[in-house]
Amino acid sequence: MGKNMAVVEKNGQSGHGGNIHLFRRKIGTEKQDIVDFSANINPLGPPEWLRSVLSRAVADLGHYPDPDCHDLIDSIASYGKYPRSQIVPANGSTELLYLLPRILPCKRVLIPVPAYIDYARAARLAGKPVEEVVMSEQGGFNLDPLQLVRHIKAQDLVIIGSPNNPTGALVHPAVILKMATDFPEAFFLVDEAFLDFVEDGESVGGKLENIFTLNSLTKFFALPGLRLGYGVFSGEIADQMREHLPPWTVNSLAQTIGARALQDTSYHEQTRRTCTLLRESFTEKLRCISALTVYAGNANYIFIRLAGNLTSREIADRLAGQGILIRCCDNYTGLDDSFIRVAVRTEAENSRLAEAFTTIFEKKAPSARKKKKAGSLMFQGTSSNAGKSVLTAALCRILLQDGVRVAPFKAQNMSLNSFVTARGEEMGRAQVVQAQAARLDPDVRMNPVLLKPNSDTGSQVIVQGRPVKNMSVSEYTLFKDKAWDIVCASYDSLAAEYEAIILEGAGSPGEINLKHHDIVNMRMARQAESPVLLVGDIDRGGVYASFVGTMEVLAEWERRLVAGFVVNRFRGQASLLDSAHTYLRDYTGLGVFGVIPYLHDLGLPEEDSVSFKG
Repeated sequence: MGKNMAVVEKNGQSGHGGNIHLFRRKIGTEKQDIVDFSANINPLGPPEWLRSVLSRAVADLGHYPDPDCHDLIDSIASYGKYPRSQIVPANGSTELLYLLPRILPCKRVLIPVPAYIDYARAARLAGKPVEEVVMSEQGGFNLDPLQLVRHIKAQDLVIIGSPNNPTGALVHPAVILKMATDFPEAFFLVDEAFLDFVEDGESVGGKLENIFTLNSLTKFFALPGLRLGYGVFSGEIADQMREHLPPWTVNSLAQTIGARALQDTSYHEQTRRTCTLLRESFTEKLRCISALTVYAGNANYIFIRLAGNLTSREIADRLAGQGILIRCCDNYTGLDDSFIRVAVRTEAENSRLAEAFTTIFEKKAPSARKKKKAGSLMFQGTSSNAGKSVLTAALCRILLQDGVRVAPFKAQNMSLNSFVTARGEEMGRAQVVQAQAARLDPDVRMNPVLLKPNSDTGSQVIVQGRPVKNMSVSEYTLFKDKAWDIVCASYDSLAAEYEAIILEGAGSPGEINLKHHDIVNMRMARQAESPVLLVGDIDRGGVYASFVGTMEVLAEWERRLVAGFVVNRFRGQASLLDSAHTYLRDYTGLGVFGVIPYLHDLGLPEEDSVSFKG
């Protein structure tokens, strides 16, 4: 696979990171588990409202997009405090980067490097000569304004990235404003594609007539496939940019999503806070590896110099063999094959890359870890009483018969069907049946939290088999952080003792009023690193609509955990369901793992039951 990665890098049309499609074609698979550190995309993923907005916006596809992008421009103006007349939306900021040198009355393009490789390409395609001023490695490749101003002439277009790509270095707005003031006959284009990731980042858009900015929306909102950006230009240049852009350059979906995204201040704040913490943690891990020189940056990526005999291409090849992609920086002016750039991703993914670097450079086996968690599978349902409990018990018995040491687990159960263990501890009766199916003594770790309803708005809360207190819904919501720690400890303890854990969810993962403080469904699946099978009861009717509807309200990270579907309690000939299964796969990309027949008179306790079962 390593050789293939080198071919991908050399033959790629763009010379950029993020070409996961070409990589998949080269290695001949669409299913490869690839972690892409070569593209700098928000590790939180897109906002959770994305699918609902897309669904509503589909109706607008029967009409041409708004050529004036009225609502989108309103949102941009409000977000950046820019005059509306200076805002030019586009099909990605790259469209504006390639257009500006064609219409601007500049004689030359001046670029401090290393810098985004398309700055020079866009200038040369516009027929403009390019001068590149190399910033010193001793200065961390940070912009040296004293060095740069010695090269600036009248009618130059100076292109600056802030934060810089690939270094992540931020240029203080005062530095840019002073240069633009000192050289009023030059133009300054500031690429702020990654500025949104910077806490308290300040745009220079609209500050002076000779300063223009480019802004990307798809990196910050994890939607690079959507293609959406904007620029802020002085009035006359903005008019010329609009005149030279093709009509309807921003499609309806991009306009709708962009307008909504810019209004989502809670997502903005969460992203900046999370990405800063992830970058700091990742940087600390990487700096523990002596062969890596890690440069300080302000964006959602990290710039690194490699020591030793291995080139960036050789490192990329080795990592590609593990399904990890990084960005080699040898095609940046001013850099050689000892530099790489890596995106900031999730904590687990960042740790995986740091460990891979340690193995390569320090010639160590992967660090000794805790005993590997048991293999796991989770049943979740489209509703309560979809059959999750019975399927969990059945799979426990099947695995036991196959010689697998298996245990059941349900983080939280709500039931009056409780059971008292030999140690005098209370747990849900459904988990007791599952334990019996695995021929195990009931253990409260299998059901660490039990809620016994005692009113329409409250329950007795039992934790690890012992009553804590009666709580209202709001009280229990506040208690959930503590409950979550106990749930995780219980699961980890079980997972260390058994080869497999079969988890059961509660209710439905699609209950949108409960998702934000979930401890039993998708959050638990992610914690257990468990694939999810979504179970639906066809005997009730509407099962395929329930499957589709549940998937539609899941966030992208939740959808990635779903492996497929199980149709439960079917009466009839299973082949009659083939067309429905085809539709389901076409709509969701996932298949039906099995059809379970209706079983009469089981007499087993149901999950999430608030009534006694005889």
